[in-house]
Amino acid sequence: MTRSDPAPFLTIQGLSKTYGSFTALDRIDLTIPRGAFVCFLGPSGCGKTTLLRIVAGLDRQDAGRIAMGGVDVSKAPPAERDFGIVFQSYALFPNLTVADNVAYGLVNRRMTRDRIKARVAELLALVGLPDQAAKYPVQLSGGQQQRIALARALATSPSLLLLDEPLSALDAKVRLRLREEIRALQKRLGLTTIMVTHDQEEALAMADSVVVMNHGRIEQVGTPEAIYRNPATAFVADFIGAMTFLDGTVSPSQALRVGSVDLVCEGGRGFLPGSPVRLGFRPEEIRIGGVSAGDVNAVEVRVKSLEFLGSFYRARLEPRRDLGGSLVADVSANLFGDLRLAEGQSLYVALPPGALRAFPQAPAA
Repeated sequence: MTRSDPAPFLTIQGLSKTYGSFTALDRIDLTIPRGAFVCFLGPSGCGKTTLLRIVAGLDRQDAGRIAMGGVDVSKAPPAERDFGIVFQSYALFPNLTVADNVAYGLVNRRMTRDRIKARVAELLALVGLPDQAAKYPVQLSGGQQQRIALARALATSPSLLLLDEPLSALDAKVRLRLREEIRALQKRLGLTTIMVTHDQEEALAMADSVVVMNHGRIEQVGTPEAIYRNPATAFVADFIGAMTFLDGTVSPSQALRVGSVDLVCEGGRGFLPGSPVRLGFRPEEIRIGGVSAGDVNAVEVRVKSLEFLGSFYRARLEPRRDLGGSLVADVSANLFGDLRLAEGQSLYVALPPGALRAFPQAPAA
């Protein structure tokens, strides 16, 4: 390993990886500040797990450089990369007690038995399982096993924590509780953390920064709010949350012509007249109630169907004029009660200009 110039805690430059004719990673550039919680998010096969494994040294890149804490670790083996890792499958040793599992990484560090015992007790208390030391993994629930795996990863006080879809094997309630616990623990320790997930809600709830990946490339990096509210590409807009897309063209007046309707779109500036665009907006951004025919971007619709989803209703709306597709609107339960929406009802809704996002149309295959 060689020393490099001072830099953010983790710096990745020009990282590429292929498997035969398949490109898993294509010239990845990324910097991660010390103490940040970062999620690699994307669909299966996008390259997020490959990127995590290369950071850990478990796989080797074909090209590119990785530096951790200012140290070039591009060719360093995993043992020289100062990280702890938690896998989806827990990967606990079934023949060892909880205490011995947690202590596994400490044994080769020539610590005394008393120091190891004290460190194990400290870690079990940290993950909320102080009385489980003598049990075996099979005697624990899935959530408890993942807490033990987390304690083991933290045992050597690493400077980097890697989480490879650690919650995906758990049921919904346990997953929710454990993600809150992991985030609180990470903040308490100030530990630089990278988590791989395909669950957008998980990434939005836990991360300081989200790295959205697709086909081996980074589509966008940003805070959860920025990724959700200002997606850089149609892929990000579609992958993060729900999104309705309509195809149209830019008119000479910079309005967007969608079907037979012209819509004012603040996000459409910068496109040349005649340019084909994809117009996207989120279900909760459609304004329902108090809309009249003369309002900006008002559209008359018929309520085609209503779906009850607990705290809100999802309404599928059929435009009376051609928009090239139907609309989906999310209505809070309180507003739904006030409006008394019903299937078959006709009303006006508005598409706020500031909520509309225009993306270039992908070229035909």
